[in-house]
Amino acid sequence: MPNNEKTIIQSFAPIIDDDSRILILGTMPGEESLRQQQYYAHKQNLFWKLICHVTNQPFTELYEERKQLLLKNHIALWDVCQTCVREGSLDSDIKEVIPNSIDQLLEKHPNIQRLAFNGKKAEALFKKYFKPFGKINSLSLPSTSPANASMSIEKKLSSWCVLSNYL
Repeated sequence: MPNNEKTIIQSFAPIIDDDSRILILGTMPGEESLRQQQYYAHKQNLFWKLICHVTNQPFTELYEERKQLLLKNHIALWDVCQTCVREGSLDSDIKEVIPNSIDQLLEKHPNIQRLAFNGKKAEALFKKYFKPFGKINSLSLPSTSPANASMSIEKKLSSWCVLSNYL
């Protein structure tokens, strides 16, 4: 007999402080990230390598150092989804979304001037659940996920480097 129970998965708390000026929004942590309780924990996800390149900092494997690297460069990180139903790690399989309280986060952190979406699905989910936030502009960046294999690393790097203009 098949098991029809849905597994609801939950995102992490944001990485943010009062000096954050850019908020990068993903969709929902993948299976490996959920297992390790770390944003972008999958070894093939390029997020941390791209962030190190954009900030001109050496790559580190240590999660605490990665989080400090974001904050030191005025970058915050969160996901559009607070909870959802998803089997596996593909963004295309996300269903039954309850969004995070991004509007409240932005009210508490008025220094955020720019939203950057890690992939088209994050941007689409954001637009589905939120209206534009006045003075806050947004950037659509290619997904850092290994599932986005149709785009070369060089092209992703070139696209993500635009963030350095806002640091």
